Amino acid sequence: MFPAKCAQEKFKAEADFAFELQSAIPAGARSARTPTASHLMTPPPRAIVTCGPGISPIDAVRRITNFSTSELGVRLTECLLEHGWDVLCFKSSGSSYRNPEGGALVVREFTTNTDLFALLSAEEGRENVSVVFHAAALSDYDVTCVQSLDGEPLQALKISSHLPGLQIILQPAPKLLPELGTLFPKARIVGWKFELEGDRSSALDRAKQQLQENNSALCVVNGSAFGEGFGILDPQGACLTALTRGELCNLLTVWAGRLLPV
Repeated sequence: MFPAKCAQEKFKAEADFAFELQSAIPAGARSARTPTASHLMTPPPRAIVTCGPGISPIDAVRRITNFSTSELGVRLTECLLEHGWDVLCFKSSGSSYRNPEGGALVVREFTTNTDLFALLSAEEGRENVSVVFHAAALSDYDVTCVQSLDGEPLQALKISSHLPGLQIILQPAPKLLPELGTLFPKARIVGWKFELEGDRSSALDRAKQQLQENNSALCVVNGSAFGEGFGILDPQGACLTALTRGELCNLLTVWAGRLLPV
């Protein structure tokens, strides 16, 4: 992890812009980047979006997952596409929302945290990615062992439903956010923080901690602890609120566009 001072210097330019957005962008504005001759002569910028729930299998037909749908990631992907980005969307197989649609788009499907890491690691041209939006709600815990109440390991493809009970052993799942800066060395990384307990202040404190621990450019925070809408937090502690998913996607797309050379 970079020292905090270096992180602040690295992200100063985008932070200066990101939190002027509320006054700079009219409600409903759609233009994130005005094309110029130089833009038209260079390859489109590349973005990665991860979305959907992580999956931890119990057996071949049962799993532990969460209620993430991929809707936000799909809508962000489409917003980026509308504004001239090439987008790689890594979407969970457990998603209930439709796939994104657009021309300069590749969609790859993942299941577990480890699966997503392998797919990201195998991607060619990682040094050409400008921004990574890590919106996937990955698993916090992996199933490491399923056993009977007597402690006998159960390895059937479909565990019998007639057993008196099961013991499922969980261990912390590998975190991807800390690895993204190494995988995509030239990209700005945007993480997500979903908080249910506490209040707005404590939710922002945990988002700030995520920024500091992972050297991220921004953290999007939401959930009942934060309250209505979404917070977009920068490393200096400035926070902008987006009330809707559409507004959030537009603000993030505008911010990403301003990272690119003019």
